[in-house]
Amino acid sequence: MTDTISAIATANGIGSISIIRISGDKALSIIKTLTKRDTLTPRYATLTNIYDNDNVLIDEAIVIYFQGMKSFTGEDVVEIQCHGGFIVAQSVLKATLQSGARLANAGEFSKRAFFNGKIDLSEAEAIAQLIEAKSEDAAKILAAQMKGSLKEFIEQVRDEIIYILAYSEVTIDYAEEDLPEDLVQQIQAKLDELHTLLEKTLIASKSRQGLMQGFRVAIVGKPNVGKSSLLNRLLNYNRAIVSEIAGTTRDTIEEQVKIGTHLIRIVDTAGIREANDEIEKIGIERSLEAITESDIVVALFDNSRKADEEDKKIIELLKINAVNKELLIIKNKIDLTEKFSLDGLAFDLELNSKNDVSSLVKKLENIMDRSNSSDEIMLISERQISAVEETMKNIKEAYEPLEFQELEIFSFHLNEAVKVMASITRPFENDEMLDKMFGSFCLGK
Repeated sequence: MTDTISAIATANGIGSISIIRISGDKALSIIKTLTKRDTLTPRYATLTNIYDNDNVLIDEAIVIYFQGMKSFTGEDVVEIQCHGGFIVAQSVLKATLQSGARLANAGEFSKRAFFNGKIDLSEAEAIAQLIEAKSEDAAKILAAQMKGSLKEFIEQVRDEIIYILAYSEVTIDYAEEDLPEDLVQQIQAKLDELHTLLEKTLIASKSRQGLMQGFRVAIVGKPNVGKSSLLNRLLNYNRAIVSEIAGTTRDTIEEQVKIGTHLIRIVDTAGIREANDEIEKIGIERSLEAITESDIVVALFDNSRKADEEDKKIIELLKINAVNKELLIIKNKIDLTEKFSLDGLAFDLELNSKNDVSSLVKKLENIMDRSNSSDEIMLISERQISAVEETMKNIKEAYEPLEFQELEIFSFHLNEAVKVMASITRPFENDEMLDKMFGSFCLGK
């Protein structure tokens, strides 16, 4: 990492400002060349002209120089805030490259910050996910993790494992000495506490994944129960075709909408029924996939038609495919004469999807808000979840050798647990894993 990198840090498109970021040993000399200035005061915004390598004026911009370890990357960093738009930003970037920088790879600024000890992996992942946060609650959790909340939790767990490991090592080293008779029981109790803590964290994190990734809401039911009308009403425009002809929606339709503080993805599915048409069959299969992949399932039943075998079939499918999901059973078309009745089916809401769906919106908002009611620390990526699961596995595998006082094997499993837990924040060097992780970041970050 001896070369100097440069990239546009703002999104493509027309805006008032674009930011070009430079990091590395040549950052200061490059900006001096482009501005024709002899000095720049660190951490001060300087309004100055930017010239290309032919001394042609590109723009008047604000330049900020961050010195060495006081910057985000831990290297000399310069940020150029020029006027927005594709041409100006690209011209400034081109000038930095011609002056000795190279184009940065995706996530390379954050990767340098990691290697220079400015952030750990948990903070890097929080930065990456904050950019794509799907709710205000998610943004708050990620902001806390950027300040090290998850790192503190990981260090606490790591210290607990090392403390337990010390008990074992003392027993091995002083096997012939008089040690407390209940030492094994003490270690067992501490392992139980640790396993319970990690299990609670894991369960809380998995139940709140919708906060990070955006909640998926699947609207399901048999044909012509009002699914497309409900989607259009939630979006406040006619996205889906509404028709009296059964099977009009032949594939899933996905759209994003903001409900409360959450950006969610609503999936309008094809009507679920027995179908002979091959295309309709594929649409129904995708409907079942949508149920499985969703966080919340909204099942519609038609108040104006008598319950039939298709309605019963949908109830059975929901029992299989909507396990451990939030399920809302809704009676639709309540403005029409009531004909629907099915023993044992209780409705969460009754509405007319063509008119007022405010009661459903409120219900969805309450469900999503409830997902952030836990005070448990949250794991925000599959990598972190896998690491905690592997740690719990090693702790569990340590019980048996402890019971039979095979302490060398016991210590091996705890050492593995320490190593895996530490990988959440600062793993042992693994260039392939780090390249893959930081490569998923956006350019300029």
